Amino acid sequence: MSIFGEVPQAPPVAVFKLSADFREDSHPQKVNLGVGAYRTDECLPWVLPVVKKVEKLIVEDSSLNHEYLPILGLPEFRSASSKVALGDDCAAIKDNRVGGVQALGGTGALRIGAEFLRRWYNGVNNTATPVYVSAPTWENHNSVFADAGFKDIRPYHYWDAANRGLDLAGLLDDLEKAPEHSIFVLHACAHNPTGTDPTQEEWKKIAEIMKRRNLFVFFDSAYQGFASGSLDKDAWAIRYFVSEGFELFVAQSFSKNFGLYNERVGNLTIVAQDGENLTRILSQMEKIVRTTWSNPPSQGARIVSKTLNCPELFAEWKGNVKTMADRVLLMRDQLKGKLQALNTPGTWEHITQQIGMFSFTGLNPKQVEFMIKERHVYLMASGRINMCGLTSSNIDYVAQSIHDAVTKVQ
Repeated sequence: MSIFGEVPQAPPVAVFKLSADFREDSHPQKVNLGVGAYRTDECLPWVLPVVKKVEKLIVEDSSLNHEYLPILGLPEFRSASSKVALGDDCAAIKDNRVGGVQALGGTGALRIGAEFLRRWYNGVNNTATPVYVSAPTWENHNSVFADAGFKDIRPYHYWDAANRGLDLAGLLDDLEKAPEHSIFVLHACAHNPTGTDPTQEEWKKIAEIMKRRNLFVFFDSAYQGFASGSLDKDAWAIRYFVSEGFELFVAQSFSKNFGLYNERVGNLTIVAQDGENLTRILSQMEKIVRTTWSNPPSQGARIVSKTLNCPELFAEWKGNVKTMADRVLLMRDQLKGKLQALNTPGTWEHITQQIGMFSFTGLNPKQVEFMIKERHVYLMASGRINMCGLTSSNIDYVAQSIHDAVTKVQ
């Protein structure tokens, strides 16, 4: 009898199960719209040209070695990452009250931040502090904060299914009713999974209530630059909150905008009230990191750091990011146009009103099942699709499949 005999089988991670099912499908017209990674118009992974260039520079740099990085990570990576999020003219950076923690991707940044908040936010060992995540949200948000020890994780209104847009009234009402000092996880841009973001005026309303009610802001910024093609536009909400005097955390991921998915390059940017507070926060972050992964890996951080800290490489990177963003915007426009040309029932304006990698199509679970089983088009049960999975060669087939799903399945 094994001592592990009582271990239950865990359910598979939905998006990876979807990809596994796709790989096993032999249908010649199969399409994968599930996985959250960029693809070219040939449906192939893309290594950014600037990344290839920097990798060669790293290989040829004889001064580099494989010694441990500092516990909090590569200093020039951390500072450059925070600067990209907060802007060149950020007063908080000039006041020396911004710090960073290199993390294992955006997930690692979220987890380190969550662990710190559970231990130290608004007192000690705050397992009962409410943590609010959007309904719906990226599936990992709930698990990350639960595994960090938070016991009270609540949804806040976000998606208006009837109008296929933001439920601003519901969101603002939840902010008003949340207990003071509650933690709110906000998507900085390109909301996952809906692709629906607040406008700048709506962000101001959100910030006003959060400031008045003493609510803590934890931004998840996984798609800066990748959403609109502009680093500044995609960071507007973060920078506005900082300008309003918030202390906050920003979990940054460089998986999408650098295409460094398997390098796990992330950063937790911390905006504190003053430099003395920041020093104490970072000292506790160091203790958390030490017992989690001890020291972060160097390769991905070096690629990002060298790119962000060199004006020529930085300009080239912004061009690469815009290339990806523009292809996504083009696919959005074409998919909407093809559905309208087919006279597919319903409105499809939301496809171009949404932004970023994902689109919340509005397809219900039965229609999704039809898409997968009858048309071999793979997407999440929620109806979320990855716009990067669309190409000039498959978009007609996908549009016709959506049309058939909507007209044949209720």
